Amino acid sequence: MNRIPVPEPAELRTDARELITLVAPPGREAPRTMTMLARQPDLLAPFLGWAAALALHGVLPKRERELVALRIARNCGSDFEWGEHAEYARAAGLTENEITRIATSTLDASWAAGDLALLHAADELTAGSSITDTLNAGARSVSCGRVRRVGRR
Repeated sequence: MNRIPVPEPAELRTDARELITLVAPPGREAPRTMTMLARQPDLLAPFLGWAAALALHGVLPKRERELVALRIARNCGSDFEWGEHAEYARAAGLTENEITRIATSTLDASWAAGDLALLHAADELTAGSSITDTLNAGARSVSCGRVRRVGRR
């Protein structure tokens, strides 16, 4: 159950309602995150621009991006984000077993080296808002050097 109810379309300002319609997958509702953000319509369009840039021009492929998003949702205890990103993760090729392991297991050698580096990076980011130099180098090698320094520790 959401602490704040997801608004009905009639509760939204017209421009926000129109934007929400545009981001909905064909035949489905818009993601709850977007619908919730539509409660603050002046923030919705800039957020959608940022989200589109990240999704379309981000440095991580979809699968790896969702691996990190799920780990961060887990670390933050966000059921709301977990539910939304679990769906995206499945569409990006993560298996049910991998999704379950992200939520319930400690990180060990059963993960592929690249996945493990990204999961550790997500853990460090949520624990201290930065990534150590060693882990940053590992994450960069996973993504062919496209990961930029996120923080310094």
